[in-house]
Parts: sequence; C-alpha cells; structure tokens
Amino acid sequence: MKISTLFKNGIIKENPVLVQLIGICSVLAITNTVENSLGMSAAVIAVLTLSNIVISLMRKFIPAKIRIPIFIVVIATFVTMVQMFMNAYAQPLYKSLGIFIPLIVVNCLILARAESFASKNGVFVSAMDGIAMGLGYSVAVVALGTVREILGSGSFLGMSLFGESFQPISLFVAPAGAFIVLGLLIGLFNAFVKKRITD
Repeated sequence: MKISTLFKNGIIKENPVLVQLIGICSVLAITNTVENSLGMSAAVIAVLTLSNIVISLMRKFIPAKIRIPIFIVVIATFVTMVQMFMNAYAQPLYKSLGIFIPLIVVNCLILARAESFASKNGVFVSAMDGIAMGLGYSVAVVALGTVREILGSGSFLGMSLFGESFQPISLFVAPAGAFIVLGLLIGLFNAFVKKRITD
C-alpha cells in the first residue's frame, strides 16, 4: 500500500472523527481549548503509532483467541508511558486532560487500528498508518478546539483575540457547544472536503 494512500485515508477518506465517528467521548470533553486539543492529539499519535509497531512485530506470535486482551495490554503500556511523561514534563496539561489520558486505552480508534491494520501488515506500513490516523484525529480535534476556544473564550492558545469588550459565547465551551461545533464540522467536511477528494 502506498504511503500517500495511507495518509489520504487517515486524514480525509477514513478520518476517525469526521468520517468514522470513533473516539468521540474524549473529543467532546477535551476540545474546549486548543492547548488541550494539541496535547491529546500528541498523546493519541504517540500511543497509536507505538502500539501499531509493537502489535505488527508480534502479529505472527499472538494466538487468535487472546489477541484483543494482548492488544489492550500493549496499548495500556504505551498510555501509561505517555501519562508518566506528561506528569513529569507537562504538569498543567496533565492536570487539564485528567482522566481522559488513561481513557486512551479504550479509545476505539487505537484498538480498531490494532485489530484491522497492525495485526495484518508489516512494521513500517503499520507505523505510517498510526501516524496517518493520528494526524486525521489531530486535524479534527484541533479544528474543534480552535472554534470552541475562539467563540467560547475569545482567545487562541490562551491569548486574547478581541479585547475586553468581547462577550464570549459560553455555550461553546460547554458540552452542548462541543456537539454543535462537531456536527457543523462534520457537515462542512462531508460537503466540501471529502466530496472533492472522492470525486
């Protein structure tokens, strides 16, 4: 499989958030700021890529009957490593993301890629798939976080954009705002981006 195809699939055709609608729980919860969105994106890319590599290396030795528990153990190991790294070097982000870092273990995106791709393909291609799917996740999450932070707080990466006279629309930093913005992004994505690429 061509690397360009993997990236086209991960970012556009099979975008995990905007097309497949998987891993939505954390997407809705952590995207109230761009900083949170970037932090979660980095964590997901790291876990997805590293777990794909290890599962691909082990694919010929994993008994079929226990493959899912083994995948979860591999994913949990990398999530724990990422969580410890964030706790040590990015304390404010670690505290901000909270429980959603360990919940990466049960993110449908990561387990789905382990089952459907890494367990059937070589190491390099599996690593590229992890990066591509992680980037697709990141594009959606950062776009969602950007819209929510600008409209809901009047800032971008914590920097005020409109001055003190701006009245933020607090709905957009609330859970309901996450649903509204995500729905609009999915609609726009399907109407313009995905349609043009697939035509």
